[in-house]
Amino acid sequence: MGYEIRAIDAQVVKELLEGDDAGRPPRVSTEREGAPLRCCLTRAGAGERVALLSYAPLRRWAAERGVDPGAYDEQGPIFVHAGDCPGAGSDGWPAGHESHRMLRAYATDGHILGGRYLAAGEDPDTALREVFEDPETAVVHVRAIEFGCFHFEVRRG
Repeated sequence: MGYEIRAIDAQVVKELLEGDDAGRPPRVSTEREGAPLRCCLTRAGAGERVALLSYAPLRRWAAERGVDPGAYDEQGPIFVHAGDCPGAGSDGWPAGHESHRMLRAYATDGHILGGRYLAAGEDPDTALREVFEDPETAVVHVRAIEFGCFHFEVRRG
């Protein structure tokens, strides 16, 4: 079973830098090091300019499909490059995102189906195959355990 790991699209990042999904301007700062960037799925290096902003991943996914995510439409904090970004580099599980994660599954109508904990060091391919074994699963959001933040999206391939 194939799947596609997706960073936030460059055009969406550009829109968010003009005004985030909460209607606020981003907070731009110079990174000391380590912020997980959702635009390229890497970690910021020392001295890089990053933007902290609010993002509603399910809202955008649901809008593409013409469905209403209802109460599952949430927004939360993410980091992106504040300027030019090289974009995501590979199709595999992104380096720098190996710590504990939650895989949150959604149906084609935008409603949540459930979640699966992914322990640090556990094979993400196996975990994703398990989540996508449910034929109702249309998209999976990978989230941080510590803060619940959205990291990236995984779609059926």
